[in-house]
Order: sequence, then C-alpha cells, then structure tokens
Amino acid sequence: MVTRPLTLLCIALVGLSYTQVRAQEIDSLSVDNIYEEYREDQFYLGVNYNVLTDVPGTVSIRGLSGGLQVGFLRDMPVNERRNLAIAAGLGLTYDQFGNNLYIGQLSSGQTVFQVLNEDDIEFDRNRFSMATIEVPIEFRWRTSTARTYNFWRIYAGFRVGYAYWYGATFKQMDNEVSLSSIPEFERVRLKGTLSFGYNKINFFAAYSFSPFFKEAVSVSGQSVEFRTIRVGLIIYIL
Repeated sequence: MVTRPLTLLCIALVGLSYTQVRAQEIDSLSVDNIYEEYREDQFYLGVNYNVLTDVPGTVSIRGLSGGLQVGFLRDMPVNERRNLAIAAGLGLTYDQFGNNLYIGQLSSGQTVFQVLNEDDIEFDRNRFSMATIEVPIEFRWRTSTARTYNFWRIYAGFRVGYAYWYGATFKQMDNEVSLSSIPEFERVRLKGTLSFGYNKINFFAAYSFSPFFKEAVSVSGQSVEFRTIRVGLIIYIL
C-alpha cells in the first residue's frame, strides 16, 4: 500500500525537477531567441454604445442602443522587436439600435421608413437588431516585449462582415410588428476600427463605412442610409 504513494511522489518530484530545469533553460535563452517565439495571439471581448448617423435629422436614440462582440485574432509580427504586427481573425457581433425610425411594410411588400413623432404616436419599443460574422484585420503597435505583459497599445484596422440575421421590431399597446425581410438592407458590412489603451481593458471605436440601407427614403422624402459610430471598451485576453 505504501508503494503507490511513493511512486506518485517520485513522479511528482521528477516532474517538478524537469519543470525547474526547463525554466532555467528558458531563462538562459537570449533575448533574440525569445523574440523568435513572441506574438500577441488574443481573444477579445467587448461592449459598445451605438450612435446613429446619416439618418433624418429628427431621428433620435430611444431605448437600448448597444452591442457585444467576441472573437479571436492571430498576431503576425513584421519587425525584429515584434512590437509591430498585422493581425487577422474571426469574430461575432450583436447590435441593437433603439430609435424612433419605424421600419415596416405595406401589403404590397414596399418597405416603409417613417420617423415617429412621440407627441403623436406612443410606443413602448422600436428597435433594429442584427448579428454579424466578421473578419477583422488590425495593424498593431505596442510597447510590449516577450517578458512584459502590461503595455500600451494602438490597434487600427477594419472589419469585413456579413449580417446573417437581422430584424426590426415595433411594439405599442395591443400592437406589435416584426420584420425580418428588408430588401433595402445591405448584409455585407464594412467598418473601420480603432482600439487603444493599457493592459487588458482598452477603449474601442468603430465607424460603418457602408450604409445599412440602399436607396431607402422615408415617407417624408428624406434619405435613410443609417450608419453608426460605436464607442465602448474591449478586453484582450492572451
């Protein structure tokens, strides 16, 4: 009965000895050798607030207007110090835009874009939502090294995405409208991104280069392109 604990103890001691030797070997490596292996592959998680642009002047935020993002980026250093890099990856975003721009449909199938005057029309919720799969590309600068985990960073780039789900919902007392097919909606999304900060938590901003709707006009004759500026926080996790 004593043999098994002793055997396990010997195995643990051998493993610990190997770990210590390996650690000493790593410590004895030159800085150049360490840099040969160093990169910032990262998962990211973010939350943002959505500001609407390129909408009729009387459109305003109403209710929840924000989003979540998650994904992974593969880091590819381009210089010897490895503090300059290009990163590419894959991510998902979910966004909601609470506002007073009603999106509905006539019996003929024509889409209706109407700015709701809250003095005349009372409603509980009016929201446009979408979920997008994205390919982010980042150009990266940072002050990190292979031995430093807390550092400054500036990451700028763009994301190409495809909205695989979207919908508009309107709700008032005894009436609810849901729309999941909008011919004017552009599923292919393109936006510029910028993140900067220190350590894991960073400021994040994004601007939609491509409008959400193509050739969309409100009932009052105003153009409805519907772009957004996203501002929020993003966390990078090694």
